[in-house]
Amino acid sequence: MSVVKSPLSEPDRKVVGDALQGALVDLVDLSLVAKQVHWTVVGPRFRPVHLQLDEVVASARTHADTVAERASALGIAPDGRAETVSKTSGIETVGGGWHQDTDVVRLLVAGLGAVITRMRERIEATADPDPVTQDLLIGLTGDLEKHHWMFQAQNA
Repeated sequence: MSVVKSPLSEPDRKVVGDALQGALVDLVDLSLVAKQVHWTVVGPRFRPVHLQLDEVVASARTHADTVAERASALGIAPDGRAETVSKTSGIETVGGGWHQDTDVVRLLVAGLGAVITRMRERIEATADPDPVTQDLLIGLTGDLEKHHWMFQAQNA
């Protein structure tokens, strides 16, 4: 049942819905992984990495909300439940305990890189069925690429 009617055809709605749901899951998981290592990072670069992680968390949470609201506007019920995120995220899980700052930087470079790759696929997939969603995905991908660059620069 959907109480919100989509202006998209059913095939287009499916493509866009899959793209938005995948983006939502990746963003929720990115925020969780970044917050977990934010709490457990140690090492000589603790402070800058710690603060940089908060920026990723804030960005991912903001974008997740925007993505979920876009889905809702199209009559697609977003699913950001923990069970859904854990089953469908493409981000590697992070272990418990303390995390060395250099390992955290590598983890974020890999995680952001994986999310960006999937976001770019979603950008392509939504080009024809819904340029509005495509534009949203382009904007958030640009933001993720900025974070990716900044974490890569930590390893230079």
